[in-house]
Amino acid sequence: MQNKKSVIIGLVVSLLYSSLLLAQQKTFCNPINIDYGYTPIPNFASQGKHRATADPVIVTFKEKYFLFSTNQWGYWWSDDMLQWNFISRKFLLPHHKVYDELCAPAAFVMKDELYVIGSTHGPSFPIWKSKNPTEDDWKIAVDSLKVGAWDPAFLYEEDKDELYLYWGSSNEFPLMGTKINTKTLQSEGYVKPLMSLHPEDHGWERFGEYNDNTFLQPFMEGAWVTKYNDKYYLQYGAPATEFSGYADGVYVSNDPLERYTYQSHNPFAYKPGGFTKGVGHGATYQDNYGNWWHVSTIVLGVKNNFERRIGIWPAGFDEDDVMYCNTAYGDYPTFLPHKNASHIKGLFSGWMLLNYNKPVEVSSTLGGYQANFAVDEDMKTYWSAKTSNRSEWLQTDLGEVSSINAIQINFADQDVAFLGKSSDIFHQYVIKASTDRKRWETIVDKSENKADVPHDYIELAKPIKARYLRLENLKMPTGKFALSGFRVFGKGSSDVPEQVEDFIVLRADPKKYGERRSAWLKWKQNDFANGYVIYFGKSADKLYGSIMVYGRNDYFFTGMDRVDSYYFQIEAFNNNGISERTPLLFSK
Repeated sequence: MQNKKSVIIGLVVSLLYSSLLLAQQKTFCNPINIDYGYTPIPNFASQGKHRATADPVIVTFKEKYFLFSTNQWGYWWSDDMLQWNFISRKFLLPHHKVYDELCAPAAFVMKDELYVIGSTHGPSFPIWKSKNPTEDDWKIAVDSLKVGAWDPAFLYEEDKDELYLYWGSSNEFPLMGTKINTKTLQSEGYVKPLMSLHPEDHGWERFGEYNDNTFLQPFMEGAWVTKYNDKYYLQYGAPATEFSGYADGVYVSNDPLERYTYQSHNPFAYKPGGFTKGVGHGATYQDNYGNWWHVSTIVLGVKNNFERRIGIWPAGFDEDDVMYCNTAYGDYPTFLPHKNASHIKGLFSGWMLLNYNKPVEVSSTLGGYQANFAVDEDMKTYWSAKTSNRSEWLQTDLGEVSSINAIQINFADQDVAFLGKSSDIFHQYVIKASTDRKRWETIVDKSENKADVPHDYIELAKPIKARYLRLENLKMPTGKFALSGFRVFGKGSSDVPEQVEDFIVLRADPKKYGERRSAWLKWKQNDFANGYVIYFGKSADKLYGSIMVYGRNDYFFTGMDRVDSYYFQIEAFNNNGISERTPLLFSK
């Protein structure tokens, strides 16, 4: 009886601790921490079982956020964009003969109801609706969408009571659009081609990891339309979901189905560098304060080309109605939605990564999955212990006593034992901190955790001072104890880097190569920098694009538009902070 009481008391204390910890969090960190399913499509698991989802859409309904994504046998909802609650549901009925369970879904709100549908090449998938989607409470709105749409997206104009459907996923055919009757939920018959890719003009649309593959046509997919100031912003993903440069561009029109033109500042969502890469096939939505966000696909692609995650980024429209998405330091701690937020300036907390390529000690190492892969800021590489036993641990040395604000633990999939979705799996661990490796204090206790947290992110209630952090495994959901990133955020106790020197941009000469879509960026190595952020844009006051570079002093930029001039700046960063940006550099 006494042991039972002790267990209950311990569980209550743990729950109270977790509640207090979560209640005070004001930040989140990409990839978002949701219970991604394990390879729901069996034939995608040929290279090893792993977690995967992509093609996300978030809609706000009754002041809550609803997240749908590919093949998860359900969806999530949240009050705050931090804690996501999973609702288990299969949207297929026995007579619906389609390949995937809610692949690349569409969701929209119309007349006080939330609607959702998955991709389909034929009239075999129903549109569902719900007035109470925080529970599994759905009804069929229409049994089949006869037009058949892969990568569908809907735009409902409440003031006009008009509904439009957009779709397409191809390296041959354009994105399409049609008007949908709000009573029958079927197309009124007029289908309009809206846009196609032009990689000969837009460098970022070229196929390949480095936009350099001239033998394959790039893919265009993931249509999404946002209406702002009586303009329609048709968003699309390119060149393919497997690549770090997977991005979203946008065309703009004054009509929902006519005359879309390429926005000069494209891609509007772009993140080819850093821990998380790729911001393609996304959706743009407003938070409860009226601020805009962009949710998108993050590329991983280790176990399979379609191994992916989800990220959320501040977005918006500037004073000239130019659409942007702010991805600078987008995989560092970012402030959650709040009043009077300036998304154009960014919501980066200012907490720097403290343990990039710092010394690591581990309990054991499986084969070539070396310890330093846990701190190299590359989600594609990971350290794995030999087992999943409680005896496995990883210890990181920050190099100096630092102020620690937050920690992100990114678990990797090594020797995963099952497929699909399960509600009874979880991670358990503790994190201890020390200034001298002699006295240790437990700063995070997840020993009673009952949640599946593959990208767990903990913002500490108060910053602590430490040099060493030790992550001790207690339980894994499946597979071995493996980490693609043990990331510690805060501020070091030394100086920020000096301003970058000798920054140059060498653009390809069209007279020699007939090419202006690429440029070589070069700068003097800063001895105290961990990395750099390059900013670019086509106006001096609109440097909305950003590229994060670690551990080198050059970058070959292949994402430029052929006919346009560009402005550039660069800044250096380390564990102590960020340097001043360089003066603007103009490139014709």
